[in-house]
Amino acid sequence: MNKRLLFQIVSSAFVFMFVMSSCNPYRNLAKIQSMSDIKYAYDVHYINLPGDIRLAYMDEGKGSETILMIHGLGSYSQAWKKNIVDLSSKYRVIAIDLPGYGKSSKKPHSGLMSFYAGVIADFIKEMNLGKVNLAGHSMGGQISMVLAIEHPELVKRLILVDPAGFEAFHAGQKDWFKEVMTPNLVRLTSVDAIETNLASNFYRMPSDAKFMIEDRIAWRDASDFEAYCLAVSRSVAGMVDEPVLNKLDRISVPTLIFFGENDLLIPNRYLNPGFTKKIAEYGASKIKGSKLILVPHCGHFMMFEKSDVFNRETAAFIQ
Repeated sequence: MNKRLLFQIVSSAFVFMFVMSSCNPYRNLAKIQSMSDIKYAYDVHYINLPGDIRLAYMDEGKGSETILMIHGLGSYSQAWKKNIVDLSSKYRVIAIDLPGYGKSSKKPHSGLMSFYAGVIADFIKEMNLGKVNLAGHSMGGQISMVLAIEHPELVKRLILVDPAGFEAFHAGQKDWFKEVMTPNLVRLTSVDAIETNLASNFYRMPSDAKFMIEDRIAWRDASDFEAYCLAVSRSVAGMVDEPVLNKLDRISVPTLIFFGENDLLIPNRYLNPGFTKKIAEYGASKIKGSKLILVPHCGHFMMFEKSDVFNRETAAFIQ
């Protein structure tokens, strides 16, 4: 190979790498020591609960009504920040990081929905919150339904956002979930896959949701990231091992249900292909007196993508 051709090849490779590096919007993300180093929109508080659990939470606003917000699988309390800013002008709004997630402690646990519901029950009691308006997104919705069933004395109203739990899975499908969703799968998720996965949660991912991608990428350097990966894996197993669909008729509190009509996660497009509207209507029909709001041009993160709708309808529901 002559020197001129070699120079052209090397130069082209260098230009390609420079361009790819320049186009990577995440190349300058600061390294973090632990997931607690991620900046949140509001001051973070901590409380020690039974079971050696240290729970992180944001607590904003005042009022006679308290809204307690529970995030979904792989997420964190930051997912509610566009709801906190508005609703805290009328109510006390608390958003927690579940054990194993965000800034909360990451001691290994079962990941069962009943475990999470028990932790939230302990939190409500320790904080002397009385009866709360419980808002749950995705997996947080399934946890919220379990809490409303097992501890109705703690829940005044139920607000479900694209909740897990309305979809039935047979034994083989449950085994598939548990075999596929391993801690290693979560740990080794590439930057491209992180972007794709988060974008699939929206009808059109808004620019102000970019922080979710940046935080998820930054977490990979954290010392407690592997514990988070284990929590995510066990949470998936926990959702399918403790189905709530056949217990929905036991929910006795007023219930408001939101679903993005373009939710790509519910129903599962691989195992139960179909329409979100059908699943939403079926689940809502099992909860007596519930109100279902289907939001057009909206994906799985309804409370973020259409925060104005969520905030307005939630305030009206509570009032």
